[in-house]
Amino acid sequence: MRIRYAALLSLLAACCVWLAPACADERLHVGSKRFTESYILGEILTQAAARVGPAEHRQGLGNTAIVLSALRSGAIDVYPEYLGTIDLEILKNPQPTSIEQMREKLRPLGLGVGVPLGFSNGYALAMRSDADITRLSQLVRHPESKIGLSHEFLGRQDGWPGLAARYGLPQRPRGLDHGIAYEALAQRQVDVIDIYSTDAKIRQYGLRVLDDDLHYFPRYDAVLLYRLDLPQRLPSAWQAIEGLQNTITAQDMIAMNAAAELDGQNFAAIARGWLGRRAGGDAHASAPAPARDGLLDKTFGNGFWPLARQHLLLVLMAVLLGCVAGVPLGVVAALSPRLRQPVLAVAGMLQTVPSLALLAILIPLLGRIGTTPALVALCAYALLPIVRNTCTGLLEVPAGLRTAALALGLKRGQSLLHVELPLAAPVILAGIKTAAVMSVGTATIAAFIGAGGFGERITTGLALNDNDMLLAGAIPAALLALLTQAGFELFERFLARRRTAA
Repeated sequence: MRIRYAALLSLLAACCVWLAPACADERLHVGSKRFTESYILGEILTQAAARVGPAEHRQGLGNTAIVLSALRSGAIDVYPEYLGTIDLEILKNPQPTSIEQMREKLRPLGLGVGVPLGFSNGYALAMRSDADITRLSQLVRHPESKIGLSHEFLGRQDGWPGLAARYGLPQRPRGLDHGIAYEALAQRQVDVIDIYSTDAKIRQYGLRVLDDDLHYFPRYDAVLLYRLDLPQRLPSAWQAIEGLQNTITAQDMIAMNAAAELDGQNFAAIARGWLGRRAGGDAHASAPAPARDGLLDKTFGNGFWPLARQHLLLVLMAVLLGCVAGVPLGVVAALSPRLRQPVLAVAGMLQTVPSLALLAILIPLLGRIGTTPALVALCAYALLPIVRNTCTGLLEVPAGLRTAALALGLKRGQSLLHVELPLAAPVILAGIKTAAVMSVGTATIAAFIGAGGFGERITTGLALNDNDMLLAGAIPAALLALLTQAGFELFERFLARRRTAA
């Protein structure tokens, strides 16, 4: 038993080495949020810096809280942000302030703001063009209007709470992912949604942007939020991205968003095309839209094997860590009645913590994004079935067998290792199987913090409202869950045959 346990720990250590991030290098790490424009701007920054040195884009890092935590922890060096978001959401200023005042407040955090990119992308509310409402103040007279807002807008200081207070709006909005809000509006599931002023789909869906007649929304000029040590640590990369100052017009940004959301171009190609046209002096020239890939091409192309490897390794590591922590905890719960309920309660409580909330907490605690916080979260979610089944399996061992083992001269620990755990093995294995299958689905959240896996396709599909891209991430994850289930069932049959033969 000790040899098997040592072998398990050795395998775990080997996987840790394999998955561990590389030592700190002189690479520029660019972050972006989980919407189209942020993806594209992140690619532009990365490709501009890559011309003078190594650069990496850690894309789609969830909402403002997650990407800001990544910046403050040093996991990324810079990401595109908007002045209104920095002022009201990050710094929590009750009223808009100047950029100099923002710099003063950001300096103690080790952060700086600068390099205006040349356009503004403000919040607004929009309705279908057949609506008889043109101004936000008119919504007060239409309390029956169904409002669907992005979850971030619902919770932002400069979002719905302040807007409802300014205009006295009586409606109770529902939360919608920004990527599917336009489709919900077109299908009349909602009447009002929040938009960005550079969204390409405003024109596509023929929407009416409501006039902010009480001037609630501040300006949202696109800028860079960066670590203060970046210009000194990576001067060449900083000089390269500084060269982007005031080079992107609002029309450029609308066209690039349209290329992603309407023409199906990938973010890297859009950024490459814009940088190439800028270098050639024709920033407004448009490249022909490529043919859209089908579901099959999106599923098995687009880096399928690297994503599959990342996803599989995340699941394997999470289950191994869950076993290393969960089986001993289950043994403790079974052997100590006083500790049983507290152990099971803690394992159950971890299961109920929302995944994005847990990730947002782990990033500043661990000081990094990527594999490490993702593994901690996945391990926490895998604990409950392993702990519970280990405890249940041991409690189901007949008391007479324990007494017989002790009567034969076995000590309590020997009885546990050589009699009780082997008899409880089928129940324990069932718990591990449940944890493994659950982890396959839960591992898709790893993409929100740059740990890869099939979740990358799901987040991209949400950002672009691309159902094929969503399926290209969901189908392989579902197939992997089925294969995991089948693999465990075959292993259970193998063990059953061995027990029968013995």
